[in-house]
Amino acid sequence: MCPVPEVDLDFPRAWVEFPDPADDDQVFRCDLTWLTSRWSCIFGQGCPGMYDTSPDAGCCTLGAHFSDDEDQERVAGWVERLDDSTWERRPLALDEAGDVARAGWVEAEENPEDPETPELKTRVVDGACIFHNSRGFEGGYGCSLHALALREGVSIVETKPDVCWQLPLRRTFRDVERPDDTSYTEVSIGEYDRRGWGPGGHDLDWYCSGNTEAHVGREPVYRTNRDELVALMGRPAYDVLVRLCEEREAARAAGAPLAPHPADPAPSDG
Repeated sequence: MCPVPEVDLDFPRAWVEFPDPADDDQVFRCDLTWLTSRWSCIFGQGCPGMYDTSPDAGCCTLGAHFSDDEDQERVAGWVERLDDSTWERRPLALDEAGDVARAGWVEAEENPEDPETPELKTRVVDGACIFHNSRGFEGGYGCSLHALALREGVSIVETKPDVCWQLPLRRTFRDVERPDDTSYTEVSIGEYDRRGWGPGGHDLDWYCSGNTEAHVGREPVYRTNRDELVALMGRPAYDVLVRLCEEREAARAAGAPLAPHPADPAPSDG
């Protein structure tokens, strides 16, 4: 029997905890089931988009919320390196003098937690982020900031908004009190499933992280998303994570009964 395209959100996962080698006040909690999975971004290779109304936009339909001012300033520096041949909607971001204006590609959205302080995000045009190039654009299909990173030989961590390069990794923080009245910050690294989008995540027409159609990678997530994980964890912690992931994979290869991510292909399939 063929598996259903998207698996249930809840299933047994293997988590591991280890102290941050670079910070005595932090402990990492990492989802080895997700990080050793064969998920891979299939944008442009069968991705039908999160919404039926914007099938070519992938997950670039809502615009990217900036995590802070530093995030926005970093992206702004790279936006200046785009031109009409590489950014289809650049003319929509120009001011009267013909220069790219922040107000042309950034828009405000109401913040339900603080109505007096709106959230800033990339502007949405025709159902997609303003940096999204359509299939017919001669400069290339997809995110213009992603393509810029490839041309410049840098990581997408440098050019794209934080929320864009992190997806579908999810980092969360929690303060933990020990019985001896000491405390630490727990940093969880796991899967950004539908619930990460809030209540609206359950209304997405398609989503990739738990979808069998997207678990087609030749390498596990902890390797293919190395740059992203190093940026989220720091290199010392990432090196520890790699060792733990490799130990898990070796144990599975030796026959240990360690369940894979349910969206991964069965052994006989790959």
